[in-house]
Amino acid sequence: MWDDAFPSFLIGLREGLEAGLIVSILIATLVRADARARLPQVWTGVLAAVALAMSFGAVLTFTAAGLSATAQEAFGGTLSVLAVAFVTAMVFWMRRSARHLSGEIREKVTAALAMGSGMLVVTSFLAVGREGLETALFLWTTARAAGESTGPMLGAGIGLVIAAGLCWGLYRRVLKINLTRFFTATGAVLIVIAAGVLGYGLRDLQEGRVLPGRTAYAVDLSGHVDAGSWYATLVQGVLNLTPTMTWLQVAAYVVYLAVVMTLFVRGVRAPRAPAERPHAAAGSTAAPSTAAPSTGGSPQPKGANAPEEAGAPAAGPSPAATGRTRRRPAWAVPVTVIAVPTLVAGLVVALSDGKPAGAQTVAVSESDCGKGFTAPGTGRRTFQMHNTGGRTSEVYLVDPATNAVYGEIEGLAPGTTRDLVATVGAGTYAWRCVPTGGKAVTSASVRVSGSGTSRAVLPLAESDLRPPLAAYKAYVAAGLTTLVRQTDTLTADVRGGRLAAARADWLTAHRTYASLGAAYGTFADFDGQIDGRPDGLSGGIGDPRFTGFHRIEYGLWHGESAAGLMPYVQRLGSDVRELRTAFPGQDFDPSDLPLRCHEILENTLQFELTGATDQGSGTNLATADADLAGTKELLRVLRPLISARDPRLPATVDADVARLQALLDAAHQGASGKSASGKGGSGNSGGWTPVESLDPTARARINGATGQLLEDLAPIPDLLEVRKSG
Repeated sequence: MWDDAFPSFLIGLREGLEAGLIVSILIATLVRADARARLPQVWTGVLAAVALAMSFGAVLTFTAAGLSATAQEAFGGTLSVLAVAFVTAMVFWMRRSARHLSGEIREKVTAALAMGSGMLVVTSFLAVGREGLETALFLWTTARAAGESTGPMLGAGIGLVIAAGLCWGLYRRVLKINLTRFFTATGAVLIVIAAGVLGYGLRDLQEGRVLPGRTAYAVDLSGHVDAGSWYATLVQGVLNLTPTMTWLQVAAYVVYLAVVMTLFVRGVRAPRAPAERPHAAAGSTAAPSTAAPSTGGSPQPKGANAPEEAGAPAAGPSPAATGRTRRRPAWAVPVTVIAVPTLVAGLVVALSDGKPAGAQTVAVSESDCGKGFTAPGTGRRTFQMHNTGGRTSEVYLVDPATNAVYGEIEGLAPGTTRDLVATVGAGTYAWRCVPTGGKAVTSASVRVSGSGTSRAVLPLAESDLRPPLAAYKAYVAAGLTTLVRQTDTLTADVRGGRLAAARADWLTAHRTYASLGAAYGTFADFDGQIDGRPDGLSGGIGDPRFTGFHRIEYGLWHGESAAGLMPYVQRLGSDVRELRTAFPGQDFDPSDLPLRCHEILENTLQFELTGATDQGSGTNLATADADLAGTKELLRVLRPLISARDPRLPATVDADVARLQALLDAAHQGASGKSASGKGGSGNSGGWTPVESLDPTARARINGATGQLLEDLAPIPDLLEVRKSG
């Protein structure tokens, strides 16, 4: 959210400060001219401008919602390009005008005073209205690019509040800002942001079939960069750069940035002619200002901040302002100028029902599943799914012949309507409604002809997971047999007092157990007995409930005697044997298998890579390596199902696994030879570097590689979700 907020914060701060400066100069000029009675006219114009800007934003939002998906892309792209043009013009105008803004506004106010109350309202309205419309357009564009409005609106709100505070400080002469430098610095940043908005807008125009080159990619890093990662989200939110960009996007970004930034920098460096003193209105005399805002050290013409208008005929309030000839209530004009744009916007919104053009309303229930469904055209389509039944339902757009799923909605409550967006190509389509606790119902199918392809997710039945589950259970069973043998060796070491050998054999056995981690959900109470930690136990390390590998680890690396360790070693051997006997009869839900791909390394990141489980051996990285081995085995048995549904995902995951494996291998080969306590040799920890002894850069790389692998594994549970069928 915060990455999406920054561009809007910057535009809110700049536009708010620009509009606020104009308003404060208007007020200061009226105060110095002894025309305080005219201040309500300024605020009337300001409120009218705000109402217009908000109404404009509402019209943009609801008008776009009523367009088809393709038209939305074209509409949004056009407005994005328009927003870039406005922002660019604003950046250059403010760079030129910051020095002389107060003088220009003073002359406009002088003219407005001479022409009557209506012109003062118009002057303030036009001065603020332009910034308001630009802000509304830019906010709408950034919110659309972000896919959500919370971040952009929050950023803009914070920027406007800060701008208001700065303007108040300038007006009260308690704050000085070099406005020339401020608008120059923020202008340079806005040019970079605008370049990204331009690229995003052109991409929308390509998606809307307005511009060619929709599939001509200059950059495609989707196989190497996860679009959902924090760094990709940050770059996309602030700069609107995405892992996949067309040649048109890249060319527009580079050309715009090079040309506009060059012109902007040249304009900043170019020497400026000395400012001329603005001409005063007839009959007025210039005097130093005491109430106008300062530009913080920039040269100002004498008398430019606020004129002395006491001698001018326009300085005093007009008859209309004094009320001698007023025929209408004082509130009539403010209410009118605010109500008119609001009513117009409301009329536009009312006429636009928010339903995308061409969208079908499709009924969802036990008896009317798919009612209202007719053959749609090809392309990206929106269907409004309305639950007319009495039960919450899941809804799927499917190919009735293959059960391939093109789109879905979960948890559609009775009486509610939600949009389902799917890409429709040539083929056969039907709706499948699955009420909670009820039987699935499939609608009549329709045939769609024409060009275009659609992307579907192949359905997965519980029976599809049985072969990989059987293979994985065989892997676990074999591992448990090996583990029994290894714990017997550990017991013999301790019984014979060979504690150095026991440390090495402890690590071997513990790595074997860790490599079976995908089955932890089926080990029930055995996992706590075999690999439990002292966390949460009232007695801590000395609690009698603390047993298993980590209790033995603590004793082996803290000088405990063989006799003291023997009960724990025997208990571990007994528990492992009981687990091997119980495992074949334990229940393992096939649908849980895809979850383990992600959950093993989640625990690794939380416990092993933080050193939270270390009881003295310094072998957390060895355990992480075993966890990775268990994940590899899961991916091996699930690979055919994953490849059939996302052919590119296995290659991405393989690259992540190889990167993490190389980093772990480096930590093993480059071990310092010390245990976590600093007492043991490499034989004690198997040559693994303790987590806390890692170089900060190496540790950050391991954490980053694990996090990236987790992000790429995250789609697998949804990809291999068992869906209900008819």
